[in-house]
Amino acid sequence: MNILALEPYYGGSHKAFLDGLSNASKHTWTSLTLPAHKWKWRMRHSAITFAQKAKDLLKKHKSFDLVFCSDMLNLAEFSALTPIEIANLPKVIYFHENQLTYPVRFESERDYQFAMTNLTSALAADRVWFNSRFHADSFLNALARFLKAMPDHQPLHTVEEIREKSSVHPPGINDFPTRSKRQPGPIRILWAARWEHDKNPEDFFDALKILSTNNVQFKLSVIGQSFRAQPEAFEKAKLHFRDHIDHFGYQPTRCEYETVLAQADVIVSTANHEFFGLSVVEAISAGAYPLLPKRLSYPEILAPAPAEDAEQFFYDGSVKDLAKSLQTLAERIDKDQLWPDKLSPSLLVDRFKWANLAKEYDHALEQTL
Repeated sequence: MNILALEPYYGGSHKAFLDGLSNASKHTWTSLTLPAHKWKWRMRHSAITFAQKAKDLLKKHKSFDLVFCSDMLNLAEFSALTPIEIANLPKVIYFHENQLTYPVRFESERDYQFAMTNLTSALAADRVWFNSRFHADSFLNALARFLKAMPDHQPLHTVEEIREKSSVHPPGINDFPTRSKRQPGPIRILWAARWEHDKNPEDFFDALKILSTNNVQFKLSVIGQSFRAQPEAFEKAKLHFRDHIDHFGYQPTRCEYETVLAQADVIVSTANHEFFGLSVVEAISAGAYPLLPKRLSYPEILAPAPAEDAEQFFYDGSVKDLAKSLQTLAERIDKDQLWPDKLSPSLLVDRFKWANLAKEYDHALEQTL
């Protein structure tokens, strides 16, 4: 099968996903991409840009069986503008995120036109894929509330139309190098998320302050993508925890990123919003023990662990319980008993490796025809 992939925001997790899927798939992929820059303008213009690029491909006698795109594309506009040979093909849209529940500091900042783009794109698609069940449910529930707020002509039927053609397909990860023997020292704690308010860094640093007050020794790595405007908690933490820091800031290469993950004992999340949690899955695959709030997509990620065993990977969402859990793990590190005998990183996340996901994706794509 020949697949035409359209990615207006080819960077970060979008790039990793498209590269991983197209490389692991048995099908032939032709990708049209644009650099990951100015996402709002990408959503506005990419349909026009890709429609022209698709015409150019047809002139070169290229033919396709299916169109695959991400949520950054206005698929309805693209379908109207592209040649009929492509407009009539089956279409799959993959939602990495959506612009209705993506967090903003203040709701007044949200541009609902982008939410409408997500709606019309989902309606134009034959299949709508989400990266987690949490994401699918939260988007569809928010969409219903959004449409009810319209003054009239509320297209409420579209929610069920989209739900009926929706399914969950988690993103994949590549293999990580075998973890080498742990070097002596205190617990090594990792925080790996965007440096933005929805990741709730304040709770993370407050929990570490409790550890310091309780004289718990630890080392700290704080990585992830940062932006010009970022919570002031990071600069304060860099100063406050300067004697604990191993790594602080974005890791510019994949090799450096993997090295930090391979050194971590524990990966912590304090997120108030997460569509999937790829950095957590990658950290677990690299051997880090997860300590997560029991919310969002995290229960899905840890679903393979028996319910009674999975509880140890969760804290109740409070700063106090996070600090208590970290202190317990620090004591287990001292006894070389971090991971229980019957649980392992591979048990939790091997199903997310592209080598294991590829057949499922290929079958789902074939079912679209």
